[in-house]
Amino acid sequence: MAVSALPAPTAIDSVPHGIGGRTVRGTGRQLDVFNPATGEVARRVALASADEVRAAVASARAAWPAWADTPPVRRARVLARFLQLLNERRDALAALITAEHGKVFADAQGEVTRGIEIIEFACGIPQLLKGDFTDQVSTGIDNWTLRQPLGVVAGITPFNFPCMVPCWMFPLAIACGNSFVLKPSERDPSASVVMAQLFAEAGLPPGVFNVVQGDKEAVDALLADPDVKAVSFVGSSPIAHSIYTRGAQSGKRVQALGGAKNHMVVMPDADLDQTIDALIGAAYGSAGERCMAISVAVLVGEVGDRVVPALAERARALRVADGMEPRAEMGPVINAQALERIRAYIADGAAAGAELVVDGRVDAASGRPFTIAGLERGFWLGPTLFDRVTRGMRIYQEEIFGPVLVCVRVPDFAAAIELVNSHPLANGVACYTRDGHVAREFGRRIQVGMVGINVPIPVPMAWHGFGGWKGSLFGDTHAYGEEGVRFYTRQKSIMERWPEATPKGPEFTMPTAK
Repeated sequence: MAVSALPAPTAIDSVPHGIGGRTVRGTGRQLDVFNPATGEVARRVALASADEVRAAVASARAAWPAWADTPPVRRARVLARFLQLLNERRDALAALITAEHGKVFADAQGEVTRGIEIIEFACGIPQLLKGDFTDQVSTGIDNWTLRQPLGVVAGITPFNFPCMVPCWMFPLAIACGNSFVLKPSERDPSASVVMAQLFAEAGLPPGVFNVVQGDKEAVDALLADPDVKAVSFVGSSPIAHSIYTRGAQSGKRVQALGGAKNHMVVMPDADLDQTIDALIGAAYGSAGERCMAISVAVLVGEVGDRVVPALAERARALRVADGMEPRAEMGPVINAQALERIRAYIADGAAAGAELVVDGRVDAASGRPFTIAGLERGFWLGPTLFDRVTRGMRIYQEEIFGPVLVCVRVPDFAAAIELVNSHPLANGVACYTRDGHVAREFGRRIQVGMVGINVPIPVPMAWHGFGGWKGSLFGDTHAYGEEGVRFYTRQKSIMERWPEATPKGPEFTMPTAK
């Protein structure tokens, strides 16, 4: 498979930081980065110390005033050059993501494309930053608003989308005139360094975009630094809640997106072929390691008797392979710890009484542990399917973040709505039906942030914004779109009057329109 050339780190021993326009190798701890398909160490990543994080923040703080004063149209031109470079390197970056994350190459290409769409949106920043103006709000007084950047802002991103999720944050934040410090996942860190290199090649001034690799020590340092004015986070709900609480207590603006338990409600009138296609792709794509993966099929009435056997047949036939294999439909999970955690959930579900229809831990033909010939050290797990799951089971209540689909049977549409609305996580949801009234009622009554009607993964486009409800989002604004512009800026209102229009003598009342 031919892919365009990429700058380092495609074949290096250590993934560095990017601070102040320089590559910083790190002076302390390092962590292994694995190829999930082979189970082998591909490289090592430097883990930033608190001092290195402070250096990145200081670099961003020093670069910010000049960047904030740069006209938005000039900032947009730098973004446009970055966009061009990322388009040129899309396939190579996707191959690097597959090598560190494990997702199939076509899925990695799609991830980069969705990141590119956010950058395209951010290139419109001159329009997005336009304020309002009112002439003559009172005698001789005009009033207008403008949006100004916050300063140094930070992003903390997960392993499952090492390109797309950072692109939810830094392009728009930088377009708005902020400087940015990114702390990507230490499990697949190389994509962030590549994007920093491409941004520098596009002409971004040193220090405006910094990358610090690391773990909890780096996160703690970002949250503690008073020069960091805002933090964006995507990850599990417990950590999102902790980051929101700690950041808010220190006076930062925080946008913390948490976990999910996404349901798909299948009505008896749904197109069965379309429904099965949607469930297979949404549950097992990217090995279920998506915050928008469908992990619960809510089967209404008798439709479960038709859906479950069809799902089982398709799940058993799913082509699990190295993500760079053209035939692959699902790759490995990210690492050994994730593999053991998901296996434990499967064992717990079976022990709790759920019907284990397809057991991804076991090769159906041989009865031996599931693996791929020639890649036995990889982090392999087949698709898993449970039926007759009840709401009290852990496999229903908790986010598994793996290729496990659970089926819950309910008698009617009202019971389906009640089930979804009672779950503490509310990121995404879908409903498959041919009935327009059902679709309308579903959209109105469901208490979830992102809704799909015959769309299994309703991830909003770049100009709409991404975010769930309840335990899936801590903060007041969604990611990217116009809400992202509001998050990365603050509004200032200016009232102006010139001496010739100013009445004589002191004024003891508020200006009014009289």
